[in-house]
Amino acid sequence: MQNKEKRVLVGMSGGIDSSAVCIMLQEQGYEVVGVTMRTWDVPSHFSRPGQELPDEILEARELAERLGIEHHIADVREEFRKVIVQYFIDEYLNGRTPNPCVMCNPLFKERILCEWADRTGCARVATGHYCRLEDRNGHRYIVAGEDMTKDQSYFLWKLPQEILCRMIFPLGGMTKASVREYLARKGFEAKARGGESMEICFIEKDYRTFLKEHCPDIDTRIGEGWFVDSKGLKIGRHKGFPYYTIGQRKGLEIAVGHPLYVLKINPAKNTVMLGEAGQLNTRYMLVEDINTPNLEELLACPRLSVRIRYRSKPLPCEAIRLEDGRILVRFAEEATAIAPGQSAVFYDGNLLLGGGFIASQQGIKKTAAENEEKFQSYLSDKRD
Repeated sequence: MQNKEKRVLVGMSGGIDSSAVCIMLQEQGYEVVGVTMRTWDVPSHFSRPGQELPDEILEARELAERLGIEHHIADVREEFRKVIVQYFIDEYLNGRTPNPCVMCNPLFKERILCEWADRTGCARVATGHYCRLEDRNGHRYIVAGEDMTKDQSYFLWKLPQEILCRMIFPLGGMTKASVREYLARKGFEAKARGGESMEICFIEKDYRTFLKEHCPDIDTRIGEGWFVDSKGLKIGRHKGFPYYTIGQRKGLEIAVGHPLYVLKINPAKNTVMLGEAGQLNTRYMLVEDINTPNLEELLACPRLSVRIRYRSKPLPCEAIRLEDGRILVRFAEEATAIAPGQSAVFYDGNLLLGGGFIASQQGIKKTAAENEEKFQSYLSDKRD
């Protein structure tokens, strides 16, 4: 009879990290079951003529055979297109900068892995994410990985407790270099020399090219619009607001004698506001759709910091909850290029306290001014 507690389902991508996870868990006495999701067929991942499965699935299957573990292929291409790719497209069409990896983990990958774990009699689910877990006060928290250059906690803030309680992250205490060394020692030298995975798994080229390919009427639906300055004056034509992101400098194709940056995007008017780098700076930020084990703990944290983009340093900050449920963040020092749609992830040191999506910043100065007294009162109570 199978011991469910010793059976663990591993999400196998065919890459370095998930391969190392399989080997480590076997060494720890687990019965490993592998699942590789076929989410999106990238043309360059079919390296031989007539190949029916992408390279990563073939590599995962080959590893499973070598290790003698049960392996399954989950063809979820249609659902992935409807859930993740459509979200990606819709966000750009709404003038926001999407975070597909953040949405993919709770809505798609980890959910499907848990379903497969139930189907195959596995109590646990393991992935190759570089982060750790910590149980405290009846909740499970994510902790940033030991290798801060590879830490992936930023992408996992939206995972619910019912998924986190089943997860194992064996690589959280390792660096990428040590994972490569481990694979080489175990006789997987070729795998240890493998390259890094794509940042967005379904984008092979530029996201603008992807939008045109998968939303072919985008140029007729939206079309050209106006670049405007901070006073609203027209200063040139642009190709359509979905092709621009907050903070963008390159590729604007407008010459005024000095660098310009994208400050704001207005989908309703199809305008893109440009200005100087300093105009991107702000002391405040609005965050919505909050997910946290304990909101009061987050707000009261004396060492609170927030990441506003992947691989950026956490920025010291303070936060209060507004009546409409959003969080108003005040940075200790000015932050730059706040992009609605991106994730704002809150930490106490390496401990992830929660996260949310950066909301529209329209009216942020007025909101900040209206809540300054509340800020001071709340922060005074926190210090006491």
